[in-house]
Formats: sequence, C-alpha cells, structure tokens
Amino acid sequence: MDEKICLPDIGAFEEKLGYSFVSRRLLKEALTHASYANESGAPSCNERLEYLGDAVLELCVSEMLYAGHPEYSEGELTRARASVVSETPLASWALSAGISGLIMLSKGLERQGGGRNPSILADAMEATLGAVFLDGGYEAARGVVSRFVSSVGVSIDEKKYDYKSRLQEMVQAKWVHPPVYRLTNRSGPDHAASFEVEVSLPDGRVLATGEGPSIKAAGFAAAESAISVLSTMRVEI
Repeated sequence: MDEKICLPDIGAFEEKLGYSFVSRRLLKEALTHASYANESGAPSCNERLEYLGDAVLELCVSEMLYAGHPEYSEGELTRARASVVSETPLASWALSAGISGLIMLSKGLERQGGGRNPSILADAMEATLGAVFLDGGYEAARGVVSRFVSSVGVSIDEKKYDYKSRLQEMVQAKWVHPPVYRLTNRSGPDHAASFEVEVSLPDGRVLATGEGPSIKAAGFAAAESAISVLSTMRVEI
C-alpha cells in the first residue's frame, strides 16, 4: 500500500467507519484522487468507485427511509433522502471519520488544503462506500450507511428546507455555476395570477418547471421538482 497511508491511521479510520477491509487495494483506490493519479502515474483513481458509491448510498438510504417511515409520501421520502445524501453531511461525516489526511492528492492540491475541500471529502466518502460494497457486499455497505444516517439524522421540516438553496448546492457541486431560473408563463387576472418558472442546468438543459401564485413560489416549486430529478436519476455531465 502507498506509504502515505500508514496502518495505524487506516485502522482508526476503519474503526470509525465500522468496517474492516479485506482488500486494502480497494480502499487505496477509494482514497486516490484523480490529481494524484495524474501526477504520480497511479493506475487508477477513485472516480469509478465514487460513481458506484453514489448509487449504493442512494439505494441504502432509500430502502431505510421506505422501511422506517411508512407515513412518508413519495415527495417526503425524496426530500428526506436529499437531506442525507448531499455534500454537506457527507463532508462532515468524512471529517469525523478522519479521512481528510488519508486522501492522496497532487502536491498542488495538498498545498491548497484540498484535503478539507467539501467536494473532495464527499467524493472520497462515496468512493469508500463503493469500495465497501465491492469488498463486503450490500449488507456491509448498508451497515456503514446506517451508522452514517444515525449520525446526521433525517429532516423534512418544510420551514428548514430551502429548495432553491439545496438545488444550487447540488448543481454547483457538479457544474460549478448555479442553476438558471426563467419565467416562462403568466396567466390569469392580476388578483389571481398564476406564474410558471423553468429551472435549467448552467448548460441550458431544462430540469423542471413549477407553478405558483407568485414568481417566487413558482421558483421554489421548480426547484423542488428539480431536486427530485437530480436525486432519482444520474444527469450526465
């Protein structure tokens, strides 16, 4: 294993994760950022495992919410899942698990403090979950996710759930720039007007539309629908 990852650190990380790897090679790959692979000539980085871990995380959380909250509607299940699988709680989990000092980065990213970058941390945790799935199977991955969910909690409190802020976080994590809102229709008399707002990715692809008695309300409705789209399907970059 790369000399940067010393066994005592890995042991402490596995203890906090709640899983001990059979294949340290998989864990090494999960902790290898693309910048390090490009700089060092390493044969692989964690991007493929991140892709797998993202899917495993969503499946595990979806299953746990479905079984644990029979009173939730489909929309409530989607919002609850989105509150758990976002970058912020994943990055917080990564820091508490001690992954920051284990991620292998290029020298430039290390100097910039990349080991504490929320996006890099969240991606590394998803990659680690993908590695757990390959190393120990679904039940092992579900156990890790269960401990994660217990640590961050689940919330669907509408007053605390800002759909536009959440959508912006999700979009900027992948596309850097924020989503774009556009008023597409206004109908009805002034005292009972109805507005339609469209929200798109920065590259112009439409995610969803929303309707409401004001432009603001229609924008929030569009953002809520767009969150569901991004939470239930992988939009290609």
